[in-house]
Amino acid sequence: MRFARVRSGLAESFEDATVVALDGSGKIVFASGNPDTPVFYRSAIKPFQALAAARAGLDLPDEHLAVTCASHGGFPVHIGIVEAILTDHELTMDHLRCTPGRPLSRTADELQLMGGNSKLEPRFHNCSGKHSGWLAACRVTGWDTETYLDPDHPLQRSIVEIIAEFTEIDPEPVGVDGCGAPTLRGSVVGLARAFCHLGSDAELAPIARAMTRFGALVADNVRADGRLGLWWGGPQKIGATGLIGMTRNGVTIAAKAHSGNPEVAVAAALIAAERIGALPVAALDALEDQIRPPVIGAGRTVGRMELIDA
Repeated sequence: MRFARVRSGLAESFEDATVVALDGSGKIVFASGNPDTPVFYRSAIKPFQALAAARAGLDLPDEHLAVTCASHGGFPVHIGIVEAILTDHELTMDHLRCTPGRPLSRTADELQLMGGNSKLEPRFHNCSGKHSGWLAACRVTGWDTETYLDPDHPLQRSIVEIIAEFTEIDPEPVGVDGCGAPTLRGSVVGLARAFCHLGSDAELAPIARAMTRFGALVADNVRADGRLGLWWGGPQKIGATGLIGMTRNGVTIAAKAHSGNPEVAVAAALIAAERIGALPVAALDALEDQIRPPVIGAGRTVGRMELIDA
């Protein structure tokens, strides 16, 4: 798909995206661009990284499980759940090895600043939920908690096996994600295959349920993916550099924005959902700003991002 950002009647920039949709059997029913486009899965595979923790014996309530799958905004509820996961497993914030940062949400960051906290902290990183779940799994199974990010750690080796299993693609050699964790490689259609399993496999059902029930814990309701989650009715997950996977009722969509802009990936995924009849008119109307993101000038809408080639 190709998009133009139109400002005051002029197309001033262009963005491309690859998108693929699968039916419940894994058959491609819609594609634009090359489904084999190579990607690092980044945070889009957090549901399957959470499965590695579950296979290690970790059992969490749905709210906590949702946060382990999250790229959270850093609101007090997110930080509180991260702390609870650690405390419940005799761990502390000092065990976190994710990159120190600030809350992803501007509103959440302002809350911290109003309270006098301007520090960079690992707990504020949007991946701290994933890390807390990994650490808890290590505690449950007796694995080392100091080296849990090492690609040769048993937890990380389990993740490699899971991603290969569900994407049908060898995910190595691994890269390094923004949080310091190993990130695995594959393709857009590989991500779609994995999400197809997320929507249908019994082993993944608790993760899919938690992500669907607590979408605001997975992504706050302000970001484009969070807005989509309010209407999608199934698990969906964004990944850094413009990647998204989503599944519901035998329909799976994965999209990659080649500019790395997640807003474009969400728009492409929604247009694919519209093309295959996977969203009702009411949802499409409610998600207008995600399908055609506004272009802002002087604080007001002066144009839209428009689809120009499907």
